[in-house]
Amino acid sequence: MDTGVNGAAHTAMGPRAVTAATIGTALEWFDFTLYGAVSATVLPKLYFPSMDPTNALLASLGTFGVGLAARPLGAIICGHLGDKLGRRNLMLGTVTIMGLASVLMGLLPTYAQIGVWAPILLVLLRIIQGFALGGESTGAQLMALEHAAADRRGKYSGLLGLCSPLSQIMANGVLLLLASILSADAFESYGWRIPFVLSFILVIVGIYIRLKVNETPAFVELKRTAVAQAGSPLKDAVKFHYKTVLRLMFFFCGPAAIFYLIVVFSLSYITKTLEVPKQTGFLLLMGANVCAIFGALGGGILSDRIGRKKALALGSIATLLILFVYFAILDTKSFVPMLIIMGLFLGFTQFQSGIQPVAFAEAFPTNVRYSGSALAYTGANLLTGGPMPVVAVWLLSVFHGSPWGVVGVCVALNLLSLAMILIGPETRGIDMNRVDPVAQAGDTHAGNVMSADVHRHRAT
Repeated sequence: MDTGVNGAAHTAMGPRAVTAATIGTALEWFDFTLYGAVSATVLPKLYFPSMDPTNALLASLGTFGVGLAARPLGAIICGHLGDKLGRRNLMLGTVTIMGLASVLMGLLPTYAQIGVWAPILLVLLRIIQGFALGGESTGAQLMALEHAAADRRGKYSGLLGLCSPLSQIMANGVLLLLASILSADAFESYGWRIPFVLSFILVIVGIYIRLKVNETPAFVELKRTAVAQAGSPLKDAVKFHYKTVLRLMFFFCGPAAIFYLIVVFSLSYITKTLEVPKQTGFLLLMGANVCAIFGALGGGILSDRIGRKKALALGSIATLLILFVYFAILDTKSFVPMLIIMGLFLGFTQFQSGIQPVAFAEAFPTNVRYSGSALAYTGANLLTGGPMPVVAVWLLSVFHGSPWGVVGVCVALNLLSLAMILIGPETRGIDMNRVDPVAQAGDTHAGNVMSADVHRHRAT
């Protein structure tokens, strides 16, 4: 139960915190998503011209996966520092790093201009982007949820869940506009670079809105305990909460894989395999992401009413059923059915992603919450999110253009995800200010002080 002091903090800072977290994260996801879109359409020709079209696409999508592979490193370092130094300070750093990396990406010469250095530098900038987003994703979630009242955590979580689809709409909308007003040659030459170069605006906006938010009540409370001085967040998360980290990671493997299947691979499948115009592909993704916004909000709000576990199971079952008809409907090449199925698929995927922030945050005590949540979230994206577009392209080739190999892999991941949901505990309403009573098991004095702090906190 929240204390009176924390309740007052929730009232004063809750809306401001969730606004800052949502806008800042949406701006960072805009850059990351923008790269996903161009990696499936423009970059293969510009940065991997010596390869045949299929291998060039695989290489380009591989650089997208590199960014996701770097996220665990960002999660580990930023998670540890965030549990030690606070959520707010880390958020100022990650948005700055992301914006600067994106500006440099927009200015990067092509293979024709500097040869092999072009793809090398592209990969380096993707690693920097991934590092920043690895620290950003969880930190922004905690900044909002640790300010939230217990009965509004799901709602705030849903607002955070709409960051990704909102960024998808922004990124694909910008690309659609540029592709419409520019010739194909002009778009490939400089048009795709414009939104990357304008990313300096993200730095200014992101820093400004986050300077307006105080440190979270849970972290302030943590600083009053012995854990803050003697604890090692990353070590404690791995040592004492590894089962929770693994369960949450395996749960999110399903939504992560399906998300990138839709927003990255589907764009390639629609425009290259089905030979649908790029503008139509961008428009379909934009429409699907409108549905995803409602899905994320709906999932978060529903989880406040029926619990995290039941709501997550509902979303997981829905995506499982849609998997069996998704590609068959895309193959019709009929705009309305394609829009509906993509909207439902992405909507129910984001339904789960709208619950993910609060489900992860509630699963860990304050002293390891950033580290544990970040490890689980980025681990899932590393295992299945990043590799999914590349695996899907490879399976499509192996199965001679049939998507059933892709469907089989996604069904298996979806079933794994559902199993992890069903074996997990319900966390709705849990105390967000709790600390880990065994975090200093190796330090008797610190452990005694910490235990006294825990008992004092529980008595208030």
